[in-house]
Formats: sequence, structure tokens, C-alpha cells
Amino acid sequence: MEEFMLPCLNKKLLGIECMGCGMQRAIALIFQGEFIAAFQMYPAIYSLIALFLYIGINIFFKFKHSNKIIGALAIITVSIIITSFIIKIIN
Repeated sequence: MEEFMLPCLNKKLLGIECMGCGMQRAIALIFQGEFIAAFQMYPAIYSLIALFLYIGINIFFKFKHSNKIIGALAIITVSIIITSFIIKIIN
């Protein structure tokens, strides 16, 4: 499956990982049933899945205060992405 994954251009050209590095491998790990390894690969994977699932369900079933929930999920996801990126750079 890894032969079909897209390479990170940022890492290839600049030698620095981007904020999305590891997402494809994390999704592949989820499909293989390696849930902890997926989280270790890309910590924001589960909050991203929750965000996209909620947005997808909200298209068909309108929920009260859905904008606030989507906003909160987005803030949580972006916070996790930025925090894990900073930790990855420091290490």
C-alpha cells in the first residue's frame, strides 16, 4: 500500500516535514487495525475523523448548534496538529 502513497513535497524539497506528514500512513494503519500506531504516527487523526464524520452527518441531519460544534472540533484538531508539529520539530 505504501507504494501508492503520495510523497511529501515539503519534505522532499526542503527536508522538513509538513503539518500533514504521517496522515496517509496513519489512515493506512487504521485500516490495518493498528489504532495506537496510527495515533503515534499522526496524533490528530482521530479528531480529524470525528470532524469529517460530524460534517458529513450534518449535511443530511441538521443539528442544533452545529456551527459551534464544528468550530470546536476544528479548533481542537488544529491545536493538536500544531502542537504535534512543534513537538516533532523540537525532537
